[in-house]
Amino acid sequence: MLSEEMLDIAEENLQAHIEIEKEEEEIKSLINPLQIWITSASAPTCYHLIPLLANGEVFGMTTEISIHLLDTDQFTEVLCGIVMEAEDMAFPLLRSISKHTEIEEAFLQADVIIVLDDILFKPEVPLLEDCIREVSEVCRVYAHLIEKNAKSGVRVISAGKTFVNLKAMMIMTYGPSIKPENIIALATFWESAAKATLARKLNINAAGVKDVIIWGNVTGWSYIDFSHAKVCGYDSAIWGPPGFSRPLCNVIYDGQICSEFLSAQSSLSSREYHCVGMSPAHAVATVLRYWYHGSPPGEIVSVGILTEGQFCIPEGIIFSMPVRFQNGSWEVMTDLEVNETTQEILGLLTHDLIQEKLVALKKIKEMRPYRDGKITSKNICFKVVLSLSNK
Repeated sequence: MLSEEMLDIAEENLQAHIEIEKEEEEIKSLINPLQIWITSASAPTCYHLIPLLANGEVFGMTTEISIHLLDTDQFTEVLCGIVMEAEDMAFPLLRSISKHTEIEEAFLQADVIIVLDDILFKPEVPLLEDCIREVSEVCRVYAHLIEKNAKSGVRVISAGKTFVNLKAMMIMTYGPSIKPENIIALATFWESAAKATLARKLNINAAGVKDVIIWGNVTGWSYIDFSHAKVCGYDSAIWGPPGFSRPLCNVIYDGQICSEFLSAQSSLSSREYHCVGMSPAHAVATVLRYWYHGSPPGEIVSVGILTEGQFCIPEGIIFSMPVRFQNGSWEVMTDLEVNETTQEILGLLTHDLIQEKLVALKKIKEMRPYRDGKITSKNICFKVVLSLSNK
């Protein structure tokens, strides 16, 4: 064989070897599991969330995941119990589950981070400003570790019962290298609660209520908007094929909606305050599924995102508004019509979030008081419903 022929064959072998290596790397990347980190993992929400994440419905039936539970030393035994139970269930797609109590190792190679941290209200009733500062300090630590340890495309969901918008805002502020579009505040829990309340009044399945919008501060002053809501399966003179829906305003009067919703405020509030975690866990799993695989066509999903002037809302705050998920990202449904009443309410809700941001960033001494200047667990339970009645 001539040298020239041998060199040609050697070149072909080299190219074939390079292509084989690339294919092996691609296969390995598919095999590598998604790294899911959950903070305050001793919370009941985390306990109910793990099976939802591991059964394949959220990330896909071919995607393996590794779950990392992060909490303080005092909850080590709780975390060990959760890890043991999850391992005993032998989920095919759960590659591993581990506990972490050292903050320095938090969020290593994270693809998804679910922040469940909440302010624990004590009998002495803390000042609102002190609560905001405490939340800000926790988020400052988290943001630094996310920038340091997590993957560049990490997705962060701020959830929990308190200061959901503020947590997302502070992580975004203290972690400027984290993509703003990858940080959202969870509003789906309240959206689902409002749908369920309406469904009970109309005697239909809660899944038959669509397009209820949560505006504003998810766990603060917010507005539940029924103007675009639709109802499927309502027993009336007008019927249609499966999937046929009617505008809610054609089913019951607006005044009746408000009064009936407010009459159920005690049950809705107690569900949030005494919640065992199933509904919040389902809300987290639902939003993650939409984020990865898209939301149902035409349906509205409420999510707290960084504003860019949509609906005449000032830029630079985390505000819950209607979005749709598609192709691994979300977009605001700016084509929705907003009536004058709702627009006026949005202006009032904006002030609440701007005040929170000012206290957190500038630590100002004078701020708009929250009722008598203090925040209580009772106020936390009822604030979403009170916002509807006050407006």
